[in-house]
Amino acid sequence: MRGLLMVALLALLLGVGVVALIESQPGYVLVAYGHYTVETSLWVGLVLLALLAVLLYAAIGLLRKLLSGQRSIAGWLGQRKTRRAARLTHRGLINFIEGNWERARRQLIGGAEHSEVPLLNYLIAARASFQLSEPDKMREYLGVAEQAGSDAGIAVELTQAELKLQGGQYEQAVATLERARRNAGRHPYVLKLLHKAYFGLEDWDALLKLLPELRKHAVLDEPALLELERTVHIRLLEHCATAESGDVPAALHQRWQATPTTLRQDKVILRNYVGALIHAGDASGAAKVIQRALKQDWDADLARLFGYVELPDAGRQLAQAEAWLLDHPRDHQLLLTLGRLACRHELWGKARDYFEGSYRQRRTAEVCAELGRLLAALGEDRESATYFREGLLLREKSLPLLPQPKQHAPALAAS
Repeated sequence: MRGLLMVALLALLLGVGVVALIESQPGYVLVAYGHYTVETSLWVGLVLLALLAVLLYAAIGLLRKLLSGQRSIAGWLGQRKTRRAARLTHRGLINFIEGNWERARRQLIGGAEHSEVPLLNYLIAARASFQLSEPDKMREYLGVAEQAGSDAGIAVELTQAELKLQGGQYEQAVATLERARRNAGRHPYVLKLLHKAYFGLEDWDALLKLLPELRKHAVLDEPALLELERTVHIRLLEHCATAESGDVPAALHQRWQATPTTLRQDKVILRNYVGALIHAGDASGAAKVIQRALKQDWDADLARLFGYVELPDAGRQLAQAEAWLLDHPRDHQLLLTLGRLACRHELWGKARDYFEGSYRQRRTAEVCAELGRLLAALGEDRESATYFREGLLLREKSLPLLPQPKQHAPALAAS
């Protein structure tokens, strides 16, 4: 309380002093501008100057608030447009997944202008146009997507290639993918699409050249890659075998030598090679391949193909197959081959024994057909028909059950 009194007393004394100073020293201020003059005391001028400074400061503050308000309004409007674009894009993606192509495209294009990632909108809009069978619109949106970003080129090319592959336009897909192939290290998906395009074109030579890159970039897992390698080499062998000109056996041999050693040991490829040699008429070459392979590892399917090889010395060929029988007495494929070789050597009784032995080991449509043919040639038509009938039923295992016909009682004679 005493402190407040002291402050009030000091303020009063200071006010009295200031008043005394103003009365004793009023000062003089003259402001002239053109024909106008303003005269006042120094103290009034100082008060007016202070008021002017306060007004100027208040005006500047008000102006700053107005400008910041405009920016906040513009920002709010911009955020509102961005949120609306995000909602449209979200709905467009859902409709695209659900297959509502027209609605999806409309929403995606509507949300593209203010979207943070317009490239996505245009790419999916192009896919929707493809589903709507509107190629012009598809190309238009792909073009806009390419302009949406400097790094959008690969994404656009991949999308374009995918759509062409879906449409069966393999040659155009290859042309598009070859341009993107230079970045295969960064975009291995290019190689996967290129593999599909070459497969669709049945361009086995191009696929053969692509195989090292597919393995290098791990585009396919190992089982899928091995299956692709097998298919490529089998198709190349078939292509050589069906050539209409040139030395087909020599072309097959050359193709076989170009096949990797590991694949030459693959039984599926080996059987196809032997089958191609037989088809080309190179019986001697086929027999040598079969005999060499069976020495290393027994394969019943190769033994079966030996029955289709027509060597000049049928007796020697039969003796070779009978030597294999010592180690594989229950192999139904080998017994089938022995029956065919015995027929070729006109040993009908032995042929029948071998065919019946194969039939006992496994009843197949093939052995039934051979027994039917042999017995028909020997004049045993009834037994022949039985085997033929059984063979047909074995071949057509998916036939529906046939209801047993009802036994109709004989009609009563009229009395």
